Amino acid sequence: MVERYAREKMKKLWDMNAKYSAWLQVEKAVVRAWNKLGFIPDEDCEKICKNATFDIKRIDEIESITKHDLIAFTTSVSESLGSESRFVHYGITSSDCIDTAVALQMRDSLKIILEDIELLRQAIKKRAFEHKNTLMVGRSHGIHGEPITFGLVLAIWYDEIGRHFEALNHTMNVICVGAISGAMGNMAHTPIELEELVCDELGLSPAPVSNQVIQRDRYARLMSDLALLASSCEKIAIAIRHYQRTEVYEAEEYFSEGQKGSSAMPHKRNPVLSENITGLCRIIRSFCVPAMENVALWHERDISHSSVERFILPDGFITTDFMLDRLKGLVENLVVYPQNMMKNLNLTGGLVFSQRVLLELPKKGISREDSYKIVQRNAMKVWEDLQQGKSAINENKESLYLQYLLRDVELVEIIGQEAIKECFDYNYYIKNVDKIFQRVFR
Repeated sequence: MVERYAREKMKKLWDMNAKYSAWLQVEKAVVRAWNKLGFIPDEDCEKICKNATFDIKRIDEIESITKHDLIAFTTSVSESLGSESRFVHYGITSSDCIDTAVALQMRDSLKIILEDIELLRQAIKKRAFEHKNTLMVGRSHGIHGEPITFGLVLAIWYDEIGRHFEALNHTMNVICVGAISGAMGNMAHTPIELEELVCDELGLSPAPVSNQVIQRDRYARLMSDLALLASSCEKIAIAIRHYQRTEVYEAEEYFSEGQKGSSAMPHKRNPVLSENITGLCRIIRSFCVPAMENVALWHERDISHSSVERFILPDGFITTDFMLDRLKGLVENLVVYPQNMMKNLNLTGGLVFSQRVLLELPKKGISREDSYKIVQRNAMKVWEDLQQGKSAINENKESLYLQYLLRDVELVEIIGQEAIKECFDYNYYIKNVDKIFQRVFR
């Protein structure tokens, strides 16, 4: 599915042509480095860098015999050259070429992911300011807690995704590493200056030390960061799925004209995009464990990591790119229903103000324990009334909870009816939203 819907820019970074092009880029960089060190003559260097190419069909033919993709590649490249081909792949091993080339692919792919994240954050930020003061109920354990704003929900999403942006920027330095250190990493056949020249040309840092491969904790760090990013994106998708539930209906995915939600029930408008995002995030996270298991290779290397990386690197990047773009569109087009948010906020007959009332009592010298008992005994009466179908608000627009509190003789004697009524003010809960936004969005 991801292959079918993958965005072309990312997809092209991981097709066979891109793979062999990266290999050739590294091989040519090695040739130029040898030339600068005085080993390869200028004429041969120029011929290789100008004429060296590959043929994918020919590589496949050769590999069917050699059973070795890098040898098949270098053979195909040599066939495009003359006697100067003797200097192609000189002194280096397969992993020098492959791992350094993969670093180029990962770097270019991660640049796209970082662009995706920034676009997603911009979309979230725009909606956050749009709904900065849009009141809704906050929920813990799925149960109504206290009033918040939808803008605060979005601000949390923005801040959390920002942490992944920062982490992946750091990881960019971790994965942008090349190695031209030879068969066991001892640099017996390649001077350290060669590696430095190659990496400098390619925009990579030389691995301080390597064996036959670049160490796979670097790859595991990348996949772990992508997995964490996916977890936060799934968190957003699950929240939207909850908001779209019929009983809640505070927000929903945009439903375009002509769109259909069910083959059997024409009324259905399902949260298909956020459900799809949830599934994609599960896939991205699933790549994390095999990436970690790739860290422990035998001695200086084995190739148990190779088959894993042929899946998790292209699929990880392509799936993440697709998922982030889909989530950005979902946030941009999310339909928000402030009137339903307010309706749900009033659903429990004013119980959301219980802590505000609670905090007034200690000011009058009442112990925390006694204060809690006074406030809770009235709250429990409201729950009982709501279970029996009693209206949450009376004809005077007084909530059930306020009615009980105003009839509680002990409470009225302590703080008075006006003080009780003042506790039922929604503006109290949004007084610091601007300050929070200043901290989040700076």
